Formats: sequence, structure tokens, C-alpha cells
Amino acid sequence: MKIGLSTYSLLTAIRAGEMDVLDVVQWIADHGGEHMEIVPYGFTLVDNYELADAVRDKAKAVGIELSNYSMPTNFIQETEEAFEAEVARVKTHVDLINRMGIKHMRHDVSAFTVPVEQTTIEYFENNLEMMVEGSRQIADYAAQFGITTTIENHGWLVQASDRVQRVLQAVNRPNFKTTVDIGNFMCVDEDSLVGVKKNLPYASLVHFKDFYFRPYYQEPGGGKWFKTVNGNYLRGAIVGQGDIPIREVVKLVKQSGYDSYITVEFEGMEDCREGSKIGMENLRRFWEEA
Repeated sequence: MKIGLSTYSLLTAIRAGEMDVLDVVQWIADHGGEHMEIVPYGFTLVDNYELADAVRDKAKAVGIELSNYSMPTNFIQETEEAFEAEVARVKTHVDLINRMGIKHMRHDVSAFTVPVEQTTIEYFENNLEMMVEGSRQIADYAAQFGITTTIENHGWLVQASDRVQRVLQAVNRPNFKTTVDIGNFMCVDEDSLVGVKKNLPYASLVHFKDFYFRPYYQEPGGGKWFKTVNGNYLRGAIVGQGDIPIREVVKLVKQSGYDSYITVEFEGMEDCREGSKIGMENLRRFWEEA
């Protein structure tokens, strides 16, 4: 088991110009992280191989691994040409991570935030074939490089555990698995413990994030609250300080025999560096105590 951090956790500092991605690599190493997950928001690597090589070399120099690369993808397209263009685009990112020596990738299968009215099971089933075919083509392309591709419970349409499994089983490729995000189930009002239990057997990576939860009838007021698909309220929290039973989730993950990368994601209102640091410290402590 190796604890690390997603670059997304420090996005506020990146966008403010206080850090760049090379600073993030150093920061993670300096604060006990063992790996870094790349989420190319606030910077780009696919069109900047010089920076990509610098990130790879910097990680090696400071002694952390590059565990995963996560990117937005939408295989639900209006035309065959648009679908093929999206598949081709994702393949360029596979080429990038192969160059960087990364062996794990998460891509979406639908738009990041599908309108609530399109999150129905009918819309899901009507578009399942495109999501499956796109994922299958990427998995087959990545297989030649020994890369595992994954679907995350992410983006509303394919966020519930059963829908993730539906895509997984239909794609049916040995190198296509799931990135289990313990918090994201809540965005579609699925209990985190339930979602984790159901999808852990298919997991090749686990994201640890935390949320504060308020029901739809208790509007919490100002702050970075957002609504679930059913109108409940969520806000990012430091891992271990929100409403997800993190310690119990850690027990489930540990007892399952999972022994690979676990990634802290912070998206709360606190300073991103403080929130990320405390989150990694808490997660390590919970793991040792479990």
C-alpha cells in the first residue's frame, strides 16, 4: 500500500500561480507522499512533452512514483466521426503516459457533468454501446504498453456502483478495471460503504476523499456546496474530518487484500496544502490503526 496525492488536490495553488506541476511533485515528496496521480487541470502535458519529461524525471529524482493519469473523456457523441475523433484523442494521452512510464489510466466514458435529466437509466442504456466500445478500444490500445485503463464512479451518469459494473462487464477486458472513489458514490446518493463494498473486487486504484453532507431540506448556506442528483448537499472536506465513515472504509479496503496505490483527493474550502497534508497524515494513521 502506498499513499499519495492527486495534483487536483493542489489545483487552487496551481491556478493562483503559487505552484506549478514540478512544485507539486516536490511538495508531495516533502510531505510523505509515495506517489502522485496526474490530473491535468491547471497545466497540460499531452502537448508539452518537454514538461512531461521533466515531471517524469523530477518524480524519479525525489523518489516518488507516478501512479495514475486521469482525464476527461466523452464517448457519447452525435456522429461516428466525432466518436472516432474522441477515441483518437484519448489514444494520444495513452501515448503520453507510456512515454512517462505510467502504467495506470482513468478516463471517463461520458461528459463530466451530465445534466440531471440525462442521468436516467434509459439514457444510460441507450448510450451504453458507445461507452463500452470506446472503453474497449482504449483498453486494447493500452494493452500493448502494459497499461491498465479504468472507469471511475464519476460524472453522474456512470457514478453508481451498479452502472460502473455494467460497463466493466460489457467491456470485458483484463486490463480494464475501476478506480474506486469512496466519496463520489454520494454524488448520486449511494452510501459510500455500499458502493465501496460492491466495487472493491474490481478495483485497481482507490481514491480517498471526504464530504460534508446535508439533506435537501437543510440548505446549509454559503460556501462551496453543490447538489447531488437528488438535490442533497455536499461540500468537500479534509479526509477524516467529513461525514464519510473513513475509518470503516479503510478497514474494508485493507481487509479486502488491496495492496496498491491509494490517493488522497482534497477539494475542501481550507487551504489546499494544509488540507492535503492533513488528509495524507490521517489516511496513513487510519491504515495503521485498521
